Amino acid sequence: MPRFLSRLPIDRYLLALIGMVVLAALLPARGQAAEVLDWVVKAAIALLFFLYGARMSPAAIGAGLLHWRLQGTVFLSTFLLFPLLGLGLVFLMRGSLQPDLLTGMLYLCLLPSTVQSSIAFTSIARGNVAGALTSASLSNLLGVIVTPLLVALLIGGANGGIHLQSIFDIALQILAPFAVGQLCRPLLKDGLGRHAKLTGLVDRGSILLIVYAAFSEGVVAGVWSQVAPLDLAKVIGLNIALLAVVLTLTLAAGRVLRFDQADRIVILFCGSKKSMATGIPMAGILFAGHAVPLIVLPVMLFHQIQLFACTIIAQRYARQAEAEALESPLTP
Repeated sequence: MPRFLSRLPIDRYLLALIGMVVLAALLPARGQAAEVLDWVVKAAIALLFFLYGARMSPAAIGAGLLHWRLQGTVFLSTFLLFPLLGLGLVFLMRGSLQPDLLTGMLYLCLLPSTVQSSIAFTSIARGNVAGALTSASLSNLLGVIVTPLLVALLIGGANGGIHLQSIFDIALQILAPFAVGQLCRPLLKDGLGRHAKLTGLVDRGSILLIVYAAFSEGVVAGVWSQVAPLDLAKVIGLNIALLAVVLTLTLAAGRVLRFDQADRIVILFCGSKKSMATGIPMAGILFAGHAVPLIVLPVMLFHQIQLFACTIIAQRYARQAEAEALESPLTP
């Protein structure tokens, strides 16, 4: 890294994320390259969850499923706090923002949490990865049902029902590799313990691929040319404000409810995320075709913003954990 950059309070990984956005803007994947990229991203995510499965003990997974306070807190943040904030945004911005974009802001608030990035950031931050896995996976599985119901209730005009294919996709891409990893755990757990950096590399690499693929798809679809610069600035500002409020409230909730540090990290990351991978395909079913690009634009922007913000937060937690680990042997 150049010397002048090393003096700035910015993480190398954040620079890599910015680089992926720039690369997607200049050289987006098109045609067959986009299809290949889609398979590469899926393979990276599958590898990530295979490694999680091989690394986690069945006892830790069971504890995550039975930790109802943690699961309930993440669920309420995802499907109650976010929708209430979304309704507040609609009330405040009605008449000040293009209607389809305003619908997109509310739709964003009704989506389930991300899976791969929530778990990856929890892992980077040294949080309760088993709890994050169960929270994020349950959020997505329930979101296949809850999100369309909330759209019909709060937005109306829904054209479709429950997207059952999403359940199969989640199981195939996430739960199946994780289950295979669990079966292979007796053979791999010692080796993974000696090569802990491997999982960290896959954590970060998968997020970089997701950012490039998502932003590239938006560039190719021409989403950015369909909105006025002022409206785009408003959506970005609203997304930043929304994320800041939710991060603040989830962090406070973890402390008020007296969760330990590992669980507070889960609530912070799983409770503040929204899934673009689930949101974009579902929007094609729930809304009229001509409105979809503008409706999903807030989702795409929020996705990028949450990745940047959570990268900084996760790296800060990681540095804190490393510092504490170095100090602990010297502690009386």
